[in-house]
Amino acid sequence: MAAENDRRAVERGPAQDRLPFSWLGAIGLGLVLALLAAAFVQARQYTLLRQALQSGDDYSVLMVYQAEAEYLRLREQWRAALDERQAFDPDGLRLRYEIWVSRVDLLDADSPRRLIGAHPESADTLAALRAFVQSADAAFGSAARVPLDRAFVQRLWPELEALGRPMNSLSLAGAHRVAEHNEQRGAAVRQQNRLGLGLTLFLSVLTLAFALVALRHMRQLRERRRVLEELATSLRVARREAEAASEAKSVFLANISHEIRTPFHGLMGMLSLLRETGLTARQIDYLRTATESADHLLAILNDILDMSQLESGRMALAPAPLDLRALLRDVEALMRPQATAKQLALHFDADPGVPERIVADGTRVKQVLFNLLANAIKFSEQGAVVLDVRTRADAQGAPLLEFAVTDTGIGMDEATQAKLFKRFVQGDNSRSRRFGGTGLGLEISRNLARLMGGDIGVRSKLGEGSCFTFTMPLKAVQAAPGAPADADAALAGTARALEVLVAEDHPVNRQYMAALLENLGHRAHFTTNGEEAVQAARERHFDIVLMDLHMPVLDGVGATRAIRALPERAAATVPIVALTADAFPETRERCLVAGMNDFLTKPVSPQKLATALRRLFGAGAAGGPAPAPAPSPPPARAEVAPVIDENALRMALAAIPRERLAVMIEAFLAQGTTTVQRLRTAMRDAQPLELRVNAHAAKGAALNLGLAGLAATAGALQEGASHLPAHEIARLVQRYEELLPLTRAALVAFGVLEPVASAAPAD
Repeated sequence: MAAENDRRAVERGPAQDRLPFSWLGAIGLGLVLALLAAAFVQARQYTLLRQALQSGDDYSVLMVYQAEAEYLRLREQWRAALDERQAFDPDGLRLRYEIWVSRVDLLDADSPRRLIGAHPESADTLAALRAFVQSADAAFGSAARVPLDRAFVQRLWPELEALGRPMNSLSLAGAHRVAEHNEQRGAAVRQQNRLGLGLTLFLSVLTLAFALVALRHMRQLRERRRVLEELATSLRVARREAEAASEAKSVFLANISHEIRTPFHGLMGMLSLLRETGLTARQIDYLRTATESADHLLAILNDILDMSQLESGRMALAPAPLDLRALLRDVEALMRPQATAKQLALHFDADPGVPERIVADGTRVKQVLFNLLANAIKFSEQGAVVLDVRTRADAQGAPLLEFAVTDTGIGMDEATQAKLFKRFVQGDNSRSRRFGGTGLGLEISRNLARLMGGDIGVRSKLGEGSCFTFTMPLKAVQAAPGAPADADAALAGTARALEVLVAEDHPVNRQYMAALLENLGHRAHFTTNGEEAVQAARERHFDIVLMDLHMPVLDGVGATRAIRALPERAAATVPIVALTADAFPETRERCLVAGMNDFLTKPVSPQKLATALRRLFGAGAAGGPAPAPAPSPPPARAEVAPVIDENALRMALAAIPRERLAVMIEAFLAQGTTTVQRLRTAMRDAQPLELRVNAHAAKGAALNLGLAGLAATAGALQEGASHLPAHEIARLVQRYEELLPLTRAALVAFGVLEPVASAAPAD
């Protein structure tokens, strides 16, 4: 029935509405003409008013009046200075003179000059004022050449008195000019008001006519709107049902992906360990097939999980400062085995202008690069795959970071390129059957790129290869100064030593913090977990607590909440500073919400610690007397491998004697075998949390000691503990083990560690 009514209304509308529409057209034309006339009048009114007001006469004449008033005051003060019956007051006379000169200077502004410029004697008056000021500055100016005494005042009195009439003329001329302008302004306003009232009346009549005609037409549309509202209600119900179904699908996909992925990590860990046992050639082939199948299935599950998170809007970025070159090395280390297996050359190149450190979500940047490089390797049978990193500017001039992945593969025609970045699409059907895949990877990569504020584009020719470009906004991080002189400046000056409680579970980090605090002139007390930290804060007074976040028994956040809940006010309000290798905004927010006062990221340099203490206790507690400078390390040699952070080592040497730092590093390297064993055990038992905890502890200690290669590898293990395939985790653990002797060699070359003495040859 509603549809029939709608049909009749539509059929009835044109014949009945022809007359109203003709009236509407005529009235509308009249309204347009009236509005054009109103616009012309308003423009004319604006021009007239602007001409009347552009000089700012009211304020200008006030400045002229003030200059004359200050002149009169100065003249009276000058006359009093000439009276020998009164004490000569040079300071009062100088003050009055400076006030008058400041008023005279204002007359040189554009607005006063326009006001008094029409006066025939204005130029002579201003010249006389400047001449008098120049003469008076000989005694009154900042570079006085003669003394300010009664004789000087007597000599300039005639010149000062002669300025009275010209200044009064300027004031009268300004007043007359303002009066003329006010009269012009009033006439213009009256004229424009008359025109405005006439136009308003005309527009009101036209608007009323338009409203009467439109009202009749609106009655005819009311029936149609009722039908459309019923239709819209039905569409809203259908939309809610569709959104609920989509949300249920996304939740189901996320849950099932997590549920399936957890046992898969255990399965792949076992496959990785099985590879290390003695197997026959056939068993090795079977194992390789099983591992590749498991990797492929896990990649599909990861794609489904990422797509469901992107669809539901739950995926959030975690931007943080990161070493771009280290990120590229990690990507290359993981992709090179795939390229080598297909006998493809893999080249990574970064322009010199690309900054060393940027702000970005390293995990998501890696995910996009992994996807683009994996596709390039998959669709190439010979030649090379190249990743070029460069900077450029967008259309608005904002800096961009561009990753270009070029391959020598099969390429694509225009029809195939048009179907890219669409869900479940992977070229044509023949390629899908040949190369496999879900068709989700490129869509996920583009969505991630756009989530970062960038995009992904492609250029390709059939048979000539392809080039995918991934761009993102470039946010460079300024390198912190690492010279020992900077550290000395941060450590200088103190008023008192602080009692510092340090909650840190890693022994090397405890030694490092003890050395820093000792050199800053403070006394350190250590606990190895959060529960001990709470007990220590309850039992004795501390000036500050340095709280590691990741500790056994009770973590740093829980310990902070417990301290803040202590009944004794002094203990509950002690300043607490977080110590962590996590620089994510969420981590910082979680610390501050828990009740911490500040946040320090590892490596904790002397400058960072001194600055934090200065913020909390003032300049007096920034540090103890500057220690004697540590012997400067030898200059960096070109052959030192990029596995150490030389700046961090120099900062450490500025605060810690070389022998003590060497002991800490030796202790950390000695624990390397135990750390590797723990990582492999966690991987074998499919315990991503245990893997993440151990990797995080190793990362924090390595950062403090300037061991960049070990820190980066441990960081990659920490990030990928829950989602990387087991064979990639095993490769990272192997990389960590291989870096231990390389790190020692780099430290020996840098001059921090002594070379290990070899046994003397037998005679």
